[in-house]
Amino acid sequence: MSDAELTPPEAARWAARAGLPLPADRHAAVAATANHIHAIVTILRELDFGETPPASAYRAGGETRDAAV
Repeated sequence: MSDAELTPPEAARWAARAGLPLPADRHAAVAATANHIHAIVTILRELDFGETPPASAYRAGGETRDAAV
């Protein structure tokens, strides 16, 4: 998908190509949802995670608690 927004007819065409034909009244809603998701993914791609380890490196519950309450 390019930077141009997905139009309702394009959303219908892509859905049909994927084997998911859409009723005509859903084309605009699906296009709006796809455009919103694309905008969020674009923002996430701009984030710099630097030295942040992947989630698989984190172990929940493995922290040692050394503070007194």
